[in-house]
Amino acid sequence: MPNTKQAKKRMVTDERKRLENKAMRTRMKTAIKAVHQAETAEAAQKALPEAVKRVDKCAKKNIIHDNAAARTKARLAKFVASK
Repeated sequence: MPNTKQAKKRMVTDERKRLENKAMRTRMKTAIKAVHQAETAEAAQKALPEAVKRVDKCAKKNIIHDNAAARTKARLAKFVASK
């Protein structure tokens, strides 16, 4: 348990940020799944920009690593191109 006022505040802000990060990661994963579960190539092509946007935002906020974001975007593009 925190002993100082500052430590108590950090606990509160850390928990708030953890929930925000979790929500962003969940939105990113949902967008990626939308690309993978698209019935047609056109639907996957339409879902791709949203997924890339979500991945980029997570990378910008250090929720995922920059290289992980690049790898994910490359795999998504490759998947859509092969569909």
